[in-house]
Amino acid sequence: MRDPIRHPSPPWLTARAQRDPDALALRHGSHTLTYAALAARVEGLAGRLTSLGVRPGDRFAVFMEGSCRLVELLHAAQRCGAAIVPLNTRLAPSEIVGVIADATPRLLLCDRRRLRTLTDAMPRAGTPRLVEARDELDATPPVAPPPLGVLGPDTVHTVLYTSGTTGRPKGVMLTNGNHAASAAASRANLGVAAGDHWLATLPLYHVGGLSILLRGVLDGIPVVLHERFDPARASAAIRRGGITLVSLVPTMLQRLVDHEGDRPFPESLRCVLVGGGPIPSPLVERALACRVPIVPTYGLTEAASQVATAAPGDAASWPQSAGMPVAGVRVRIADPDPSGCGEILVQGATVMAGYLGQPEATARCLRDGWLHTGDVGRLDRDGRLYVLERRTDLILTGGENVYPAEVEAALLAHPAVADAAVYGRPDPEWGQRVVAAVVRRAGHDADEGALRAWCRTRLAGYKIPHAIALVSELPRTTSGKLRRHLLDPGTRD
Repeated sequence: MRDPIRHPSPPWLTARAQRDPDALALRHGSHTLTYAALAARVEGLAGRLTSLGVRPGDRFAVFMEGSCRLVELLHAAQRCGAAIVPLNTRLAPSEIVGVIADATPRLLLCDRRRLRTLTDAMPRAGTPRLVEARDELDATPPVAPPPLGVLGPDTVHTVLYTSGTTGRPKGVMLTNGNHAASAAASRANLGVAAGDHWLATLPLYHVGGLSILLRGVLDGIPVVLHERFDPARASAAIRRGGITLVSLVPTMLQRLVDHEGDRPFPESLRCVLVGGGPIPSPLVERALACRVPIVPTYGLTEAASQVATAAPGDAASWPQSAGMPVAGVRVRIADPDPSGCGEILVQGATVMAGYLGQPEATARCLRDGWLHTGDVGRLDRDGRLYVLERRTDLILTGGENVYPAEVEAALLAHPAVADAAVYGRPDPEWGQRVVAAVVRRAGHDADEGALRAWCRTRLAGYKIPHAIALVSELPRTTSGKLRRHLLDPGTRD
């Protein structure tokens, strides 16, 4: 078992390579890198980014699938003292343009497959330099990156975009200190065992996936990277590849146990961290019956991943609980009702620095030293957290967050749409499906297919309504406020 990297230190990968140069750092398909080899590649990339104008305090964005190159760029950002902005590869080009306008990065790096798409979508003026992230970047003559120094815990390392209730994306600024505190909290709960390998199948533009890479370097745990989740491939990695730890969302867990049937998993698999939404009780029972060591967790981007996480083995006794607050994090319930339910508030070193360029949104979210999550939950007498619902209108589909406002805005842009409302309908496979109700303008006859096709050109695939009901009016109060809970009474409490 390797010692964790602690502050103060040089960049984490540099420190790990000095301690364990020949140990395995990363496996991606048949490609493997030791910490020394990964650090050497990162040093070269840092020199090339510096040559392209990236300076300490700058931001650069990446729009590419999970790969060794993306891992290298993540560590190169820290080596340069810059912040990396990983972009959701499922976003439509128009959505990417909006995020780039908000993030104002110095560079936008992408894989070759997306180069033409972004070139066509980006405005001709006022945009960052677009660089192909492999051949073009590798052909850039490097210069000396900034001198190695001790990492500043308050330096922003990552900007991760999450949708807002108004539909405007918000860039969550996470510092070196946030990520280090999150890794330390996970380590205190799950431990680090000899022979650990962490399977990373979550998207690296989400904090749940990205945190695995940073945790791996901080704790000396090799990461096995899959570009996307495939149940057969994940099962093979667990059974034959020495995987001991894996992070999933409930939909992935469902697909994994469906693929395996009743076949038990090996005892070497010691933790399956499951977040991104509540785990249905039947799935908990089935997973435990298959000897899947599920560890429920509740977290959010604004808190650098985990807020509360069950201890290994707790899911059998408290299947609906997200567990106790992780080490160094405090949780309280604001304005609880008689049953103890209220808004979940979070405090600790994992809480973000704020939203990039949005001081008013930051002030609404961070008040009196507490992060106001907008999620509803309760604490039992022992301090375990139960999350009753995520943000009031948030739709969780397959581990992805969808806010109704951004889908409604896309629908309302259609000339045939007079009014629109979007909500989540429970779904056994995806958790929820995005569903819309639309009022058409007089004289227009656009049908469901036409409206879905319209959305397809403006939204990521997971945001497109699974079904669109054409209605004569929407339920609203006399002041015009939408009564969203009345949209689908057959599926709502």
